Amino acid sequence: MEKKAVVLSSGGIDSTTTLAITKSEGYKIHSISFNYGQRHIIELEKAKKIAEYFKVEKHIIVDVDLRKIGGSALTAEVDVPKERNEVQISREIPVTYVPARNVIFLSIASALAESIGSSDIFIGVSAIDYSGYPDCRPEFISSFEKMINLATKAGVEGKKLVIHAPLANLTKGEIIRKGIELGVDYSITHSCYDPVDGKACGKCDSCILRLKGFKEAGTKDPVEYVWKGHKVT
Repeated sequence: MEKKAVVLSSGGIDSTTTLAITKSEGYKIHSISFNYGQRHIIELEKAKKIAEYFKVEKHIIVDVDLRKIGGSALTAEVDVPKERNEVQISREIPVTYVPARNVIFLSIASALAESIGSSDIFIGVSAIDYSGYPDCRPEFISSFEKMINLATKAGVEGKKLVIHAPLANLTKGEIIRKGIELGVDYSITHSCYDPVDGKACGKCDSCILRLKGFKEAGTKDPVEYVWKGHKVT
């Protein structure tokens, strides 16, 4: 029987590695991305390239304009934090947190899974190297899975939806090493929250965590940065 999976794809390291893992497990992949009014909308171009790279069955982009809600540096006129250290990044929930983003995205992904007859949804959240977002924690994923099985026809009829988070207990360096093993081309990914002319800024939280991951993985980040002062070995 053909295995189908829905994979949330943001165009970044974590979701792309998750997509590679899903493919390695023999699933036919339906990837889904979101145009939610994010300032780093270039990530959607990367998500398209990634879908082509992995030859997914279908890739869709869903419009959900979260700018109308605001409350985040990614969807409103709020400055993106720059040049923070790891302690500062992990100290509190940052202004780049988008209210209920993964709740919204997983709900739509669940609808897609149900519509194509899939029981498996993959999301690239990590509880170790993350920016303090509450909707990246294992307890959220577990609770959401319980909720969605109460709220869907598939769940009520016993065709349980399963939310897979294969990166949950991996560091960024471990994620990158795993991706390299699976043939991920990280040059086509994008992580920066505040890109300039398509290039990563090198100073936002996401860039800092990405660079740290490549350093831990013992390899160089293949994307281009505007700021040349970052340290990569």
